[in-house]
Amino acid sequence: MASLPENDTDFHAARRASDHESFLVHRRMRWAKVAGALCLSAFLGYFLIDQQPRPNGGSWYGYTLGTIGLGLIVWLSLLGVRKRNMSEGRWSLKAWTSAHVYLGLSLIVIGTLHTGFQLGWNVHTLAWALMMLVIVSGLYGVAVYVLLPGQLSANRKETTRAQMIAALAAIDRQLKHAAQPLGREQSDLVIAALEQDVFGGGAWARLTGRYPNCATRRALCGLPDDFRTMADNTGPEERVRVLLRRRDAQLGQIRRHLRLKALLEVWLFVHIPATIALLAALFAHVTSVFYYW
Repeated sequence: MASLPENDTDFHAARRASDHESFLVHRRMRWAKVAGALCLSAFLGYFLIDQQPRPNGGSWYGYTLGTIGLGLIVWLSLLGVRKRNMSEGRWSLKAWTSAHVYLGLSLIVIGTLHTGFQLGWNVHTLAWALMMLVIVSGLYGVAVYVLLPGQLSANRKETTRAQMIAALAAIDRQLKHAAQPLGREQSDLVIAALEQDVFGGGAWARLTGRYPNCATRRALCGLPDDFRTMADNTGPEERVRVLLRRRDAQLGQIRRHLRLKALLEVWLFVHIPATIALLAALFAHVTSVFYYW
């Protein structure tokens, strides 16, 4: 039995260490070891069975792996329900997530061995394909949750999204005032930049971070860039140019934030619907198996 912390200081130190521990290495990768043992057992059971033809989904071993796989899939799909009930201890959210990842990966072995490598155009293969889609999208989710939060934090520079937008609004107020002495053509470019939706551009622009129709950059290109003397660089055009550069930089920070957030969330638009479709396909798979058994 593990020893308990001797005092409050030890308890809080242990608590802080647990809070900073990644779900991938939770409890010394306990669930990775469990999943590895499960996969090894499935492999040994499949290849050591002296049976011809080799075990498939219709054999006793296939039914055993199918039952284990079905139970795992249903249990793993309950993670969303678990997130709504926060608690600590053995089945904390971190422990559940760690189990979700590693046991989910074990389904690659369990599910594939269950098929006996007999795949075709039927509902059984559809269930296997959907399972693989769920696992692959989940792997992407794990990767971005490990890699992107640090980039997101570095891009924010200790500011919130609201503060980034407020900084842009402050630049816009200065830009609106500074652009008043400009000519009609240059003033229209600035007005178009100010009126363009910061969050526009569509899903593809948000995911890629590319905004080819950025009105702010178009306004920068539209202002003459004449640096003959220092006196030329103190007029209203130079003031507007400086503010447009600041606006472009602030837009870049906001758009990087939006892109990183989108990359963190986009996988869920595949993972969740694919999980629902998988459960439906499994119902059809199990029903058909027992109907024709």
